[in-house]
Amino acid sequence: MTGPLWTPNQARVAHSQLKVFSDWLAAATGRHLGDYGALHRYSVDQAAEFWSQLWDFSGIIGDQGEPPYLVKAEHMSRARFFPTARLNFAENLLRKRGPEPALIFWGEDKVKRRLSWDDLAAEVARARQALAAAGVTAGDRVAALLPNMPESIVAVLATASLGAVWSSCSPDFGVEGVLDRFGQIEPKVLIACDGYYYNGKPIAIADKLARIAGRLPTVTTIIIAAYLGQDKDVVAGLNASAADGRQRAQTWTDCVSLRPAEALAFARQPFAHPLYIMFSSGTTGMPKCIVHSAGGTLIKHVSEHRFHCDLTDGDRLFYFTTLGWMMWNWLVSGLASGATLVLYDGSPFHPSPRVLWDLAETEAVTHFGTSAKYLDALKKAPLNPGQSHDLSRLKAVLSTGSPLAPESFDYVYAGIKGDVHLASISGGTDICGCFVLGVPTEPVWRGEIQGPGLGMAVDVFDASGQPVPRQQKGELVCREPFPSMPIGFWGDADGRKYHAAYFSRFANVWHHGDFAQWTEHGGIIIHGRSDATLNPGGVRIGTAEIYRQVEQLPEVQESIVIGQDWDQDVRVVLFVVLKAGHSLDAALSQRIKQQIRRGASPRHVPAKVVQVADIPRTKSGKITELAVREVVHGREVKNQEALANPEALEHFRNLAELAC
Repeated sequence: MTGPLWTPNQARVAHSQLKVFSDWLAAATGRHLGDYGALHRYSVDQAAEFWSQLWDFSGIIGDQGEPPYLVKAEHMSRARFFPTARLNFAENLLRKRGPEPALIFWGEDKVKRRLSWDDLAAEVARARQALAAAGVTAGDRVAALLPNMPESIVAVLATASLGAVWSSCSPDFGVEGVLDRFGQIEPKVLIACDGYYYNGKPIAIADKLARIAGRLPTVTTIIIAAYLGQDKDVVAGLNASAADGRQRAQTWTDCVSLRPAEALAFARQPFAHPLYIMFSSGTTGMPKCIVHSAGGTLIKHVSEHRFHCDLTDGDRLFYFTTLGWMMWNWLVSGLASGATLVLYDGSPFHPSPRVLWDLAETEAVTHFGTSAKYLDALKKAPLNPGQSHDLSRLKAVLSTGSPLAPESFDYVYAGIKGDVHLASISGGTDICGCFVLGVPTEPVWRGEIQGPGLGMAVDVFDASGQPVPRQQKGELVCREPFPSMPIGFWGDADGRKYHAAYFSRFANVWHHGDFAQWTEHGGIIIHGRSDATLNPGGVRIGTAEIYRQVEQLPEVQESIVIGQDWDQDVRVVLFVVLKAGHSLDAALSQRIKQQIRRGASPRHVPAKVVQVADIPRTKSGKITELAVREVVHGREVKNQEALANPEALEHFRNLAELAC
């Protein structure tokens, strides 16, 4: 195909939020910007004015403060947006009232619930009282181990209303995986569920919760939300195990819902006040605790939702996600644009592969968000929702997590809807947002992300830090500061870890670690991660989390794990060196996988476990994942001189097991 897969019609362009904003900008500033390219250049070249105008246009609640609205520093990481502003994140998400639904929830085929805007505000007010009664104040941490259910939205908004800091994991994480995260941030309150459903099966987590709570000494209050109907039993068990009285557990009903309704209050804080702690990790050590600001997260998400997704008041936004992925945080912010959030928890294939499209049809979803791997699975099924379901309200399909294959672009337009805006988007936990994403006023080209986000000085650099021509591959970077840069890492007082993570590759330029290229249409193609971080199914995984589990097994001497390109995605392959007298059989392989599943999460479980005789390492003793990954993919290893035992690479060449 030589032309675009989709081109917006004139009516759609004329009524888009991008066009409305451009017209508003012309009236407010006299700047007449003819197309998206001109608007993007303005948003980067005149960043302070752009973000200030966006604040006014979108009606952000708070005091914008006095100019300058962007104070640059000698180093990009120390730039400050709206340094004298004050706002509250939750106040901006709860501006709407009325009987219309704010939240719609399906928990597989087990539970269906709805909360109106009035209901949501009232329950947030009650949850705010509960947190305040537990001693939570601005800056305290509230940790959550919850499914994607209404209580999760209520709890994060109540936390933010106080100026406290929210952090969350999915309830399928293992004990060690949770403690590796929450153990670093010293939460005061833990909010959890009594269990969850997956593939139709109830999965209780009472025992896991008891082990987690017992190792979080700063937690004084535990609130248990009912999902399986076992909340009272879980609370009784937790209180019985906390014999010293240090922790007190209560059900959500007793602690939150039975409180009297009262008017909501919001503690306005500086723009850079912390809102979220999110977790990512590299190849060694504990997960990094990335701290995101309330103002930066809010204004970036408003820009992405309104301008890049054309999300407007009354739309219905769905994203298939858990609380362990940044797309949940992104989904929450849709309330700021007046959209109803459509929540789903469980397997996307239970009780049938049609379930998410049953949801989309029944609940009139306008924006359907998912992963590239899910769309690929539908294509292979094959499933054609456009023929089996009424998707007349559907305006946009959003895809992220891993690169969307060109064939999946074809599938969306042939199998889902021919006039939908397909927006492949890419960013990360690191920025709680996107670098490149959809542009609803521009054509969609097969296999391409449409363009850089507004306010994002995205570029592609070669190894020497120079921009590469279009069609050439290189490192995705951002040359100028943007509001959703992290405040820093928790516990990284001098900022060294923060600087090393993003600014050590190129001087004073954000290096994101994606391998990318510009296209002839001005779009972007992401070819995957350029470092060793695993990315199966679009979920980034630090290899250290796997090592921490597998090497607890007595038979395992050491191990190394990589992400192998496989079937238009990435699969995890674990190599193990076993102690003398042991060999890898089916039983040991299964025990390794079970250990990883229990201690980390199901997403960490390798697709293949392979025995090798040795593992390459540097002269300083560090194992070299990147070198192994290059060998497995048949590519040249260019840094063999840095290896203490380069001969070990031969163990990874032409392994027949990897073809299985």
